[in-house]
Amino acid sequence: MNIITMNNIIKIKTTDSTNQLLKEQSEKQVLEEGTTIVAGFQTTGKGQRGNHWESEAGENITCSMILYPEFLPVKQQFLLSEAVALGLKDAVEQYLRPVEIKWPNDIYYQDKKLAGILIENELTGQIIDKSIIGVGLNVNQEKFSSAAPKAVSMKQILGKEIDLDVLLEKTVNAILFRYNTLKNGNSESIVSAYHDSLYRKSGFHLFSDKNGLFSAKTEQVTGDGFLHLTTDRGEKRCYTFKDVSYV
Repeated sequence: MNIITMNNIIKIKTTDSTNQLLKEQSEKQVLEEGTTIVAGFQTTGKGQRGNHWESEAGENITCSMILYPEFLPVKQQFLLSEAVALGLKDAVEQYLRPVEIKWPNDIYYQDKKLAGILIENELTGQIIDKSIIGVGLNVNQEKFSSAAPKAVSMKQILGKEIDLDVLLEKTVNAILFRYNTLKNGNSESIVSAYHDSLYRKSGFHLFSDKNGLFSAKTEQVTGDGFLHLTTDRGEKRCYTFKDVSYV
């Protein structure tokens, strides 16, 4: 395995999963908070809901960062997801706007998916000992398979290639900035910024649950990560991210 280490960023050519590799490394030694592994290619990159993350070798950012949010109670762990999503959004917005967060933490540009985040927490009782933050960001890839019809890259939007090293550094710094804001006790600013950044936060939109399609507007996302909706008939509903989908 070819490894290059710079400023707590460990670069490797290929791995099955950066999340898995970082987890294994953290079990062998204590890693400094913010340590990030980035791979040129993942053979079995994971997305939300157990999906595979499509990424061409050397064209995008696929990385994982380790954090130790022991200050955050388990019941408030969604705050970490909000902070990470905001950090990734901040990094992308240094290149293009408008960027939105599709609940719970996908990064969208005009109904197209730019990035996904997978957070894996290790708990001891009511404490989060360790979090592995996986990020997949579409940067220079120009074609996506039919299985990813909503995928888009920064290059497709901007019409030019992006320097991956520069963008990676911006991404790591932006995520750590938002994380440290949370760590320093300013969770209200994280919650407010997250709500203001939500995809389809205004007006009525189509959703789908186990009972079929319905029209609703977003009221809020609570600290436990539940999405609260009001249907066009005035019915109040709340969902975990596995129980409802945007249409």
